[in-house]
Amino acid sequence: MNTAESELTWFKSSFSDTEGGQCVEVAAGAEVVHIRDSKAVAGPVVHVSRQAWAGFVREA
Repeated sequence: MNTAESELTWFKSSFSDTEGGQCVEVAAGAEVVHIRDSKAVAGPVVHVSRQAWAGFVREA
């Protein structure tokens, strides 16, 4: 994880539980949305445009 990613505010899915299930976390940057596995916060991180993320959420 680079310095810029460590300074982001990450949010876990509201459907996540405390049992260590399969979850993702997202953090919105100025131009991109960062996505990572909540169980592997040190990486890897996927980066998508804000428009791509909005389209994904809209279709989900």
